[in-house]
Order: sequence, then structure tokens, then C-alpha cells
Amino acid sequence: MISTTQVWENVLIEIQARVTAFAYESWIEGLVPVCIYEDNVVLLCENSAKKRVVEERYIDVISESCKKVMPHNEGVLFILEEEREKYEKYANADIGEINSENIIVEETTCSFSPKCTFDNFIVGKSNEFAAAASKAVAQNPGTKYNPLFIYGGVGLGKTHLLNAIGNHIRKTNPKLRCMNISCERFTNELIEALRGNKHTDEMKEFRKRYRSVDVLMIDDIQFIAKTVSTQEELFHTFNDLYYKDKQIIICSDRPPQEIAPLEERLRTRFQGGVVADISEPDLETRIAILKSEALAEKQNIDDEILKLIANKVTTNIREMKGVLTKIICYSQLICKNVNDMEVVNSALKDYNDDKTELVTIDKIVDCVCKYYPNVTKKDIIGKKKTKEIVEPRQMCVYLVTELLTLPLLSIGQYFGGRDHTTIMYTRDKMADLVANDPRYAAQAKDIKDMIFGK
Repeated sequence: MISTTQVWENVLIEIQARVTAFAYESWIEGLVPVCIYEDNVVLLCENSAKKRVVEERYIDVISESCKKVMPHNEGVLFILEEEREKYEKYANADIGEINSENIIVEETTCSFSPKCTFDNFIVGKSNEFAAAASKAVAQNPGTKYNPLFIYGGVGLGKTHLLNAIGNHIRKTNPKLRCMNISCERFTNELIEALRGNKHTDEMKEFRKRYRSVDVLMIDDIQFIAKTVSTQEELFHTFNDLYYKDKQIIICSDRPPQEIAPLEERLRTRFQGGVVADISEPDLETRIAILKSEALAEKQNIDDEILKLIANKVTTNIREMKGVLTKIICYSQLICKNVNDMEVVNSALKDYNDDKTELVTIDKIVDCVCKYYPNVTKKDIIGKKKTKEIVEPRQMCVYLVTELLTLPLLSIGQYFGGRDHTTIMYTRDKMADLVANDPRYAAQAKDIKDMIFGK
């Protein structure tokens, strides 16, 4: 029997196609399905303000979307937490007639977000190869770039590309069966199948489900379980699909060689196709992403504000979009212009205002020069070996090696072309002095406080 949650997941697909990404993420996505009561979908709102907004602005689109999935649907009821207990007893009630043509998502693993497409994926130097490989796979699944392994940090666009591939395939090759699943979900389903195997043929059904698809996408493969059974099953699933020319796409936050619990035979298979990385976007790309988001929400936001956001969040696109959403949402709630700096500052007042400034080698050198007033940057990186210069230089090298993860060769080049053995000797010498001499320990602490603004 279909559940209320499953009904709502299919309703959400209908809604996403009819509202903006901002509206969906701000007002719709967080609604919690409670039950179907007297042919009304009961949805829990987190607070009265959100309840008021969805009742005033989105009740029609939600009701119409519900009716497409459940033809007998009468409407929608929005409730608050204090009313939840009244309706929870109806959670397992018979839902009644369902329009099977609109049950697109039989399970959450097969859904793709309509808002994630190649058209709205901003391409820059940091992701151009991953984007090109993804498009090639979407256009000809199973024929080239198989498997495709995409890796990169959190919030840089891996999931967007997975969804874009899925959406493109569904549009151009609707007969192909696509599955989009997290590594955790794969593991949990395998465990359940193994538990039930003594009484039913659940393992056979499990294998049939995963090995009968045309495109298999697995996200967050870095969470692969260390258990032999999980990696064994994934290995055989991979082989079965690969030798049938079925497309395999894998995402991770690190390259295959850095996934610790991964067996060597799986690692070599992941590396046997195309491995594409997504790195942190540069400032221009971040601004372009924000402009695209603002345009999608029909918001005319000044370039200076977009630049402010892009400079505030540098390593996570998802987080950066969240900042933009917060500004737009805040301006709408208080009925002011989105470009009003009072609005912008109020929306961002709690966002990383106390975040430590990025530590760079130049900043460390500048702080050392301030601490030793008779020494300049030119002295620090120069060739002079007078006592007044050598000690600050050695302290500087020590702090750079301790606070940054730069190669010793690069550090040596910065400090006047010195070789890595000189840097290593200086580092070890000063580390010993800082550990055993109170004077040097105090100097190191004072300079660190300067670096971190304490």
C-alpha cells in the first residue's frame, strides 16, 4: 500500500515544476506530511509565520498538485505542532484511489530534482571537465566515460550534475531505467535483504532491482561500509552492469585512492573510467552562479551585493545560495527592497561575522614584521644573515610550516629560493626552541594571536 510520505514525494515533484526554486526551498520543502484526513492532505508547518505564508500564497498550487496524484483529493490542511497529535492517528488510514500515471517516484531513490539541469549549471574553470563529462554521459549513457567518477568538496555541485544527468536521460531516453541512490541507502537495503534472506528470496529481489537498471548513480561512496558483504555485493553489481554496457556514475568527496575502507578491486574499477574533480569556484564563477540564481527568482540584485555574498562564502556553493535565499526571503518578509543594505546586513548579521580571516603566508610574514619592528618583508625573504634578521626569519618559517600545509619546496621558494632541507632544518630547530624555551614560546604565542586577531 502506498504511504502518505510516498504520495507527498510525488506531489513535491509536481510542485517543483510549478514554483521557483526560492519558493520551493523557502516554503514548500520543509512541510511534513502527517496523514490523509477526509480526503485532505494534512501538512505540518514549523511555525505560524510559515503557515500563514503557505496558506496565503501556495495553497492553490499545492492543492492542484495533490489532485494530480490523488484525483479524489479535496484540499490541504496546514497544522502546527500542537495540533499534530489530533491527526497522527489517521497516519495509516487507507489513502484510496491513486493516479498511477502520476506516481513517478515509487521510491525516493529514483527521483531527480527538476530544478537541477545542465542549463542552470554554471560552468567555470573549477568544474568544466566534470560538466563536459557529465553531458557526454547523459547524451550517450553506457557508451563512453563508463564509469564516471565525480569528486569534490561539500556543496560544489556534484549532486546537481547527478540530477542533471538523470533529467536529461529521462527527457531524451524515457524508456531507460535510472536509479539515483546514496551509498548509505544501498548499504541499508542490503542489510535488510540479508536479514530476510532466511525466510524469503529478498536477496534475489535486491539483486534484480539493482542489476536491471540502465543507469546506476551512487552518491557519497566515501561512506561505503567496511563490511565484506557490502563491498562484495557492490563489486558484483558493478561488474554485472559494466559488462552489459550499463552506465555507472559515482560521486564522492574524495578521489578513489583516498577512500580508506575501499577494497582494491573496487578502487581500480572506479579509476578505470573517467575521474573528474570539482574544485572550489573562483570569485567570477561564484558571482555568475549568484546572478543566475537571482535571475531565476526574478530578483534584480546589485552586483556589489552579489560580490559581498561571493566573498563571504568561498568554498560551498550550496551555502552561498542559502545566503542569497536568506536575503531575498528577509526582504520579502519585511516588505523592503532586496538591495537595501539595512536588509542585507540584518539578514547576514549572524552569518560568520566572527569568522577568522583566511591565514596566508603573506599574512604571517606581515605579522612577524609587525612583531619585530626593525625587520621588513624584504629582510625576511632576503639573503642577509645578521642576528636581527635571522631570528625573525626562522620564527616566520616555523609559523608557516605549522599553520599552513604548503610543500617545503614552495616555502623555500617564497623565502628567497632556499631549498627544502634548509626549511626543514629551520622548522625543526624553531619547534624545539618553542617547546623548551619560554622566551620563544611567548614570541610564537604573541605572533599567533596577531595572526588570528586575538
